[in-house]
Amino acid sequence: MALAMAGSVMAYHPVESVHLPRMPEVVVVEDAAENKAERELEQPEIVLRDDRLRRKREANLGDTLSQELGITSSSFGPGAGRPIIRGQDSSRVRVLEGDIGTGDLSIISPDHAVATETMSASRIEVLRGPSTLLYGSGTSGGIVNVITNRIPDRLFKSVSGNFEGRFNSALEERTGALNASGSQGRFSWNIEGMKRKTNDIKIPGRANKNDPNSPSGVVRNSAIDSSNISVGGSYIGERGFVGVSITRLESFYGIPGPEGATIDMGQTRYGLAGELDNPLQGFEQLKLRMNYNDYQHNELEDTGEIGSSFKNNEVEGRVELLHAPIAQWQGIVGVQFQNRDFSAKGEEAFVPSSQSHSVGLFMLEKRRLDRWQFEIGGRLEHAAQNPQGNQFQSRDFGLYSVSGGSAWEFVDGYQIDLTATRGQRAPTTVALYANGIHIATNTFDHGNQSLSKETSNNFDFSLQKTSGAVRGRVNLFYNHIDNYVFQQSRDSNGDGLADRVNDEGVLDADGAFVVQDFSQTRARFYGVEAEATVALLPDMLDLRVFTDIVYANLKNNGKVPRMTPQRFGVDLDYKWNSWLANFNVTRVTRQNRVATLESETPGYTLMNAEVAHRFKRGHSTYHTLFLQGRNLLDSDIRVHTSFLKNTAPLPGRAIVVGIRGEF
Repeated sequence: MALAMAGSVMAYHPVESVHLPRMPEVVVVEDAAENKAERELEQPEIVLRDDRLRRKREANLGDTLSQELGITSSSFGPGAGRPIIRGQDSSRVRVLEGDIGTGDLSIISPDHAVATETMSASRIEVLRGPSTLLYGSGTSGGIVNVITNRIPDRLFKSVSGNFEGRFNSALEERTGALNASGSQGRFSWNIEGMKRKTNDIKIPGRANKNDPNSPSGVVRNSAIDSSNISVGGSYIGERGFVGVSITRLESFYGIPGPEGATIDMGQTRYGLAGELDNPLQGFEQLKLRMNYNDYQHNELEDTGEIGSSFKNNEVEGRVELLHAPIAQWQGIVGVQFQNRDFSAKGEEAFVPSSQSHSVGLFMLEKRRLDRWQFEIGGRLEHAAQNPQGNQFQSRDFGLYSVSGGSAWEFVDGYQIDLTATRGQRAPTTVALYANGIHIATNTFDHGNQSLSKETSNNFDFSLQKTSGAVRGRVNLFYNHIDNYVFQQSRDSNGDGLADRVNDEGVLDADGAFVVQDFSQTRARFYGVEAEATVALLPDMLDLRVFTDIVYANLKNNGKVPRMTPQRFGVDLDYKWNSWLANFNVTRVTRQNRVATLESETPGYTLMNAEVAHRFKRGHSTYHTLFLQGRNLLDSDIRVHTSFLKNTAPLPGRAIVVGIRGEF
């Protein structure tokens, strides 16, 4: 059972709840008016919503969140980017949409996009710490939960919604989105649609600075053509609701690099959601979420032929019960299940087809005592991998996670949080069974079927000042992982040079693909996150300063590769009547703490600014016109966490102009 101390990502409506101190996690949440009661157990620390979310939206989820404290992106071109939290990636960071997994293949390879659309998000939640146990085992990095309004949970007095259109000069991006909801009697409905089209991104200098033949001023094969459409409806009763939705997401995007490959991705998602108040004696609410995902993508060569094809049919669901207070403890119990049928075909399919399933039981309990808050929780899970092929063996894993912690408001406005979590994670399909050329990363990946489960021990300490003209926090974290699964380059000759193979998989010193083996050892991740906000002019001008850094070491194997370097920066937020303005400067230092056979990455300075004007049209319609300048210094930005840092820098100087309306 999962003992999760720092808030949960539960979505329910407790009958009566007192305000509880915040625990050390990060949550990016919706407008406070939306489902306020059901989120009280989470106690969010960082809110990214409304204008803040609009300002930071990018074409992929990772880049959208990449400026948040402790978060960066895998940044595999504008079409694909997965969040990396405190140096943790892959399945150590689970991505959800509406509390359920996105059903994509983004943990298989960094060039696979996360199957969720940031323009459709009403909010994005990012949870770090013990609360992640409610959604999976071994998510030592955290949980990212994209929340949409696709299945309405309330009645509307009139049709309401929003629209947005924007243009970005560095990508020649044209994006438009519409979301609308309404009611007819006891039935509520929602429709949404989005279309995005970009060209190859513009950059300062050459894409590959080390190649004189590399194109200058542009990253070739980085364009995107994507769309999203969804229809949902619910019946709203006196004690709850039940609803369904159908969503179709399509994305055709390029993979920067010499191969000139593109990905043609499509997913159809069928959703079911419901809540019922007072379902049984002793329980205040029942909550159900379930999705069926039909996902596939083809990887096309520069000739247009299909090099490989991937499919994933996945069912995932969860049932949660909020129980009535017992001896002043309030909490939830629940069950989660997942079944996945994955197939890979073609010359470049380096992972075998497989079936996998998991079942987990979880609980979370909280109690408030004077200035203290206590939480305990736990999770039990069984996970199995069943690959096709006689050369592969099936694997089963029994996993458990426990956590406990406390929050102490020792003086009004000051708080100390301390949490400890022990969690286990099963190796991924790629880590166990990969065996072949992985073109996206220019590697020959070799899995290890004897890998054992990871066990992570996380400790978090936080000191916060939550009120007054000066607010802020300092987070210290330490994560010790036994049997940490990682990839390392093979050096069979001991000459300090990585083994390479050619297109046929044969050892060749001049081959294009570096041989990488999946291995296990102990690992330590530790670091600091700090920020302070000063109200220079109350309710008008705020100054925020921030920094974060993470260190990661392998036992007897040096550094963990692709660790984000230290960042620090300054934010200015200005509000006056209907005007908004923001100015941000972030300095990312040179990364010279590198793994064996890994190259250093130069630092850069990122400067962004925005001016926005909000005005009213009619009785209930509001519009916001915004003008942004991104990367105003036209810096050459190489992201150390990206496999493409040497061939696909981030966009150069850009002007973004757009309008967002609410009705």
